[in-house]
Amino acid sequence: MLKKLKNTYAEFPPLFWIIVVTLFIDSIGSTLLFPFFALYITQKFGVGMTEAGVLLGISSLFGLVGSMMGGALTDRFGRRRLILFGLTFSALSSLSFGLAGSIEILYVLIVIVGLLSRIANPAYDAMLADILPKAKQQEGFGITRVAFNFAWIFGTALGGLIAARSFLALFLIDAFLSLMLMIFLYLYLPETQPHHHDDRKHEPFLKTLMGYRFVLRDLAYVVFTVAGMISLLVYQQQYGSLAVYLRDVHQISPQDYGVMLSIAGLEVVLFQIWISRTIRNFPPFRMMGFGTLFFMIGFMMIGFAQGVLLFTLCITLITIGEMITFPTNRVIATNFAPAEMRGRYMAIYDLGWALPATLGPAAAGLILDNYNPDLLWYLGGILCALSAIGFYVLHLWLGRQERFALTPVPTEPSAAGELETS
Repeated sequence: MLKKLKNTYAEFPPLFWIIVVTLFIDSIGSTLLFPFFALYITQKFGVGMTEAGVLLGISSLFGLVGSMMGGALTDRFGRRRLILFGLTFSALSSLSFGLAGSIEILYVLIVIVGLLSRIANPAYDAMLADILPKAKQQEGFGITRVAFNFAWIFGTALGGLIAARSFLALFLIDAFLSLMLMIFLYLYLPETQPHHHDDRKHEPFLKTLMGYRFVLRDLAYVVFTVAGMISLLVYQQQYGSLAVYLRDVHQISPQDYGVMLSIAGLEVVLFQIWISRTIRNFPPFRMMGFGTLFFMIGFMMIGFAQGVLLFTLCITLITIGEMITFPTNRVIATNFAPAEMRGRYMAIYDLGWALPATLGPAAAGLILDNYNPDLLWYLGGILCALSAIGFYVLHLWLGRQERFALTPVPTEPSAAGELETS
């Protein structure tokens, strides 16, 4: 086991592991807060869940704008500056949330933080695309998912213990972690943006921002993004609507729901790297369709399932789907993107996640409140089937193109250390 870990470490450049550790520590800070933020709002400010939901929706909405700005800024000023800014702002925003004295101030903060909280997301994805050889991207993105799930397991457990004593302590710890990471990366993180595009740094920012029109003219990329949005609209229900559905329709406690999610996180930690190494030998669009079929089966089964064990099986199938699709869709997105536009392409990729998170809860609420609750999962299965068909069409359309062709994996560990700069 130790030998396998050493071999895996040697297969990737040192900078990749710096980013993985950064994402792990930063994710611990965010998972300390995320599950308990609605509790904090309702308890401190004495408002109901409806108003808390509005605040979270506002944050997601402005996060869409912030991510688009971040993509253009990443291409204009480089990855390093945006990552450092994102960590610095994360520390300041956590302190501001923890010290907010009224709900009116919180609304203002939600807008500002929502606008800037996702601004560094495209920079991380662009930097990973810069440094990972094409043959290692599938596995590399899988490793970042393992890091996040490790953080999810530790962060949520630790956050619950801390929140029982002090919500303010959660914000202070998150701010401290972000600040320490910023100082460390300031000292050790190099810029990875390809140098032969330095002339773009002198163009007006508005011109850089207008570069999104070229991304949106990439019809194949738009189709890829929309197909992903459809399945993610369904996938997001696992973290909001499912908890309410299990409680109200099947009388399954939040504690049991938490155990199901913990099992899913452990599943990713144990099997993600193996799955990533296996599926890199198959066409990527076909793998996206295959993984989405697991979503279709898992979510459709929720409408028929009874009891904790069957619902756990449903989430297990969904998690298999995410282990196949989530690293693969990031690899595909990077292969679509020209080097000088990676930030903006990855911002549109991020939009494909943020828009379902913004619209999904409200759409699901309408169904759960006004129709047969099982209908939500039947419709979800149908949408996932449509998404899988979309990915198969993309396979027929683009699968033979060189940029999406399978790349032989280097046999020498040192080969993975070479930086890809195009």
